[in-house]
Amino acid sequence: METTKSKWVLGHKVTPYDTTGDYDLMMGETPAKVPGPPPHLHQSFKEVFLVVEGEMDFIVDGEAKKISAGESIDIPPNTLHTFGNNSDKPCKWINIHSPKGFREFFESLGVEESDPEAQQKSVAQETIQKVLQTAADYDMIIKL
Repeated sequence: METTKSKWVLGHKVTPYDTTGDYDLMMGETPAKVPGPPPHLHQSFKEVFLVVEGEMDFIVDGEAKKISAGESIDIPPNTLHTFGNNSDKPCKWINIHSPKGFREFFESLGVEESDPEAQQKSVAQETIQKVLQTAADYDMIIKL
């Protein structure tokens, strides 16, 4: 399978992979001490995270969960969630959305990895405002 270019999205490096199935597949890398997206839900997408290195902190329907390397977490549709890396070490994770469609969020709102300030630009106030204004277009319903 081919991969597209990595992009920085809200402080996380995300690399989408092409798939033939009805799902989107991404590899994510989160530096130490990087918070996640605002709490949100997807009405149509099932989502799963598999942590492959380090650990990630999730809040799923108000419940805090620490997911370590080798562990996964399922997030059904209409489940309020967020995640971040509160540890002192970077982490890597695989993310799947099913059915296909959420990859477009990363493609549209991410900053090209080749930009020397990509990570900083991905968390700039202008970018965050664009995410807040357009997230619902990608079935990302933000609940602040």
